Amino acid sequence: MKLQINRTNLRLNPDSRKVIPRYLNAGNERSLAKLKRIMNLADTHKADLLNQVMQEFSGRYRNIEDIFMKHFESISYLLPDNTVQDLSTEKKLLIGSYFTMEYAYEAAAVFNPSVVEAPEQSGLAAGEKRVVISFRATGESHISSLIFKQAILDEQANIRFDPDGQLLCEGVVKHLSETSYSLSFPTDSTLSERVIFPVTLNEKNGIEDARFVQFTDTDGDRTYMATYTAYNGSMIMPCLIETKDFCHFRMSQMTGAAAVNKNLALFPRKINGQYAMLARIDGVNNFIMFSNDRYQWPTAELLQEPKYDWELVQIGNGGAPIETEKGWLVITHGVGPMRKYCLGASLFDINDPRIELGRLKAPFLLPNEDERHGYVPNVVYSCGSIVHGDKLFVPYAVSDHATSFATVNLTSLLHEILQPG
Repeated sequence: MKLQINRTNLRLNPDSRKVIPRYLNAGNERSLAKLKRIMNLADTHKADLLNQVMQEFSGRYRNIEDIFMKHFESISYLLPDNTVQDLSTEKKLLIGSYFTMEYAYEAAAVFNPSVVEAPEQSGLAAGEKRVVISFRATGESHISSLIFKQAILDEQANIRFDPDGQLLCEGVVKHLSETSYSLSFPTDSTLSERVIFPVTLNEKNGIEDARFVQFTDTDGDRTYMATYTAYNGSMIMPCLIETKDFCHFRMSQMTGAAAVNKNLALFPRKINGQYAMLARIDGVNNFIMFSNDRYQWPTAELLQEPKYDWELVQIGNGGAPIETEKGWLVITHGVGPMRKYCLGASLFDINDPRIELGRLKAPFLLPNEDERHGYVPNVVYSCGSIVHGDKLFVPYAVSDHATSFATVNLTSLLHEILQPG
C-alpha cells in the first residue's frame, strides 16, 4: 500500500496511582462482625484513628467526608435504629472509612480510545483544535470504566494533553427509569478527574468500548453521544451515553431485536430523516440499522462481510462514520490469522450508506513489533477517529493494554479506498 502512516512517539500506559474511593461490602455476615469490632474500639482511639485517616486521605479527594458518610449510610441498615441515632458524626465517618477502599481503575489497561471535538474551542492558535479523548480503563477483577482526557491538536495534528487533574471522582447518580440513569460531576472538576464507573447490575463488570460522536440534529442542536457495551459478567447489553458538556451524562439501555452484541456506532446525523447505526450483531459481519428512535433498533441489514485475508475472521467498525466529500468514511477493524487485529477503511454513499463505494484491500495500520505485546497480543483497535485539516487523526489501542496515536493523509486514504479491485 502506498499510504504513509505517521505514528507518534507518544504512548499512554496504565497508571496504578490513579484511584477512586469505592464502597467496600463483603456481605452482611462479615460486615456486621466488622461493625461490632469498630464499635468496641475505645472512644479516644476512635477519634485518633479518624484523625489519622483524614490526614492520610483527605488530600486525595475533594469530598472525602461526603464519601465516608455515604458509605456509612449504605451499611447502616445493619445497625439498630437507636444505635445509628446515638452515633456522632465523627463515629459515622470512621465507620464509613472502614467500608471504603481505593480502586486503581486503570491499573491493568487504558485502551480502546475514541475522539471528538471538544465543546470549548476558544483561546487556540491558528490551525489548532481542542479534542476530548475517551478511554476504556481496566483495573482489578477486569472491571472497565470510562475516563477522559482533553488535548489540543496543532496544525500538523500533533497532540499535546492538558495536565491530569488530581482529585478524581465519580458522578452523583440519579435513577431516571428502569433503563436509564444520570450522572453529574462537580462543576469545578476537570475532565480528566471524572470517572464513569459501572452503576447498574447490567454493567457491574464493565462499561466497555465507548464510541463517541458529535451528533447534529435536524434543528442544528448538537449532543455528544456514544454507544457502549454494558457487561454484567455473563451477558452484554448495548447502551447509549448522551452529554452536552462532559459534566452531566445520561446513560440509557438500547432495546430492540437488532440492539444486540457489540460494536455499535452511531452516524453523526440522521440519514433521510432517521437515526442510523453500524453494528456487528452476529459477531462476524458489519450491519447497518435505521430507526426513528435512537433507543429502539428493531431491524438490521447486512452491510459488509469479510473479504480479504486480514479480515476473514470478522469485520467491525472502528468508530462512528465520518462525513467526507467522497462519502461516509468508516474505519474498520479486521481479524485475520493468529487473531491479529488490524485497521482498515471503507467508503459508503453519502445519501444511501447501504452502498459500499470502496474498501481498502490491505490494512492501513497493523501492529508493529513494538505493539504486539500486551493483555491481548497482536492487536491495534480504535473506537473513533477525527479529521483535522488534511489529516485523519487515529487514536488506537495497543494490544488491549495502552494507547497510541497515528495520522494519515485524508485525501490519500480516500483515493486508496476507491481504487478498483
